[in-house]
Amino acid sequence: MLDQTPPNAAPALDGSPGGPRDAAARPGIPGAAAAPVPSAAGARRPVAAAFRALAALTGATGIVLDTVASHDLGRLFSYFTIQSNILLALVFAWSAHRAWTGRPALSPRITGAALLYICITGLVFHFVLSNDASGFAMTSHRTPLETAASQLLHTATPLAAVLDWLFLTARATFLVRYAGLWLAYPILYLPFALIRGALLAPGTDGRYPYPFLDVDLHGYDGIARNAVVFGLAFYVLALALVLLDRIRPRLGSSRAPATDQMP
Repeated sequence: MLDQTPPNAAPALDGSPGGPRDAAARPGIPGAAAAPVPSAAGARRPVAAAFRALAALTGATGIVLDTVASHDLGRLFSYFTIQSNILLALVFAWSAHRAWTGRPALSPRITGAALLYICITGLVFHFVLSNDASGFAMTSHRTPLETAASQLLHTATPLAAVLDWLFLTARATFLVRYAGLWLAYPILYLPFALIRGALLAPGTDGRYPYPFLDVDLHGYDGIARNAVVFGLAFYVLALALVLLDRIRPRLGSSRAPATDQMP
């Protein structure tokens, strides 16, 4: 039987002899397709890595100082302040490693959550717990060690998180649906604080971590009202971060855009 294949027929695409894959595998053949070259590694971001490592160290230092000064570690680690700073230190350390090695940025679901929680820590401390007019003030004598820890955990780390977001993070990565997802931790913190307080004997020092969660002072009805007010305020703050992330100037790094995929 005669060969029906035209002389100038296109080469096979399945890797058979004479196809492009075969040609690419044989160097030196004129017109052979070049073999694919692996893409280069992502650009390292040393400035972001150094700043985030320093911020993680700041949070860790504040926690260590508070641990040394505390006589009740169970009470200390029940505070939202300590928990949010632990999360922030871990996220910053993780993010610093990825920036230093040129890997993609962490998911904005993670970085945005850490940003929201540490902003809650800073804002509640400065406008509620340190404000005698709020009705929920926690003003008491602090040792120099406790004062240093408080400044690191309530002021330095929130400022570091905001600066990192503004100057070292790609913009417009927060989605509206993240605002609701981020509230999972603050919502779960409420039953944690109430159950812990219920398990401790009445009159125990620091039975409830914050005055607005103190059942002895406000009763469960009052706690429910406080929870609704604070919860709405936190949701508004989360939405504000999403909005500001979209309209803020393009100051963040554009070389390593964040991904919505889990790392």
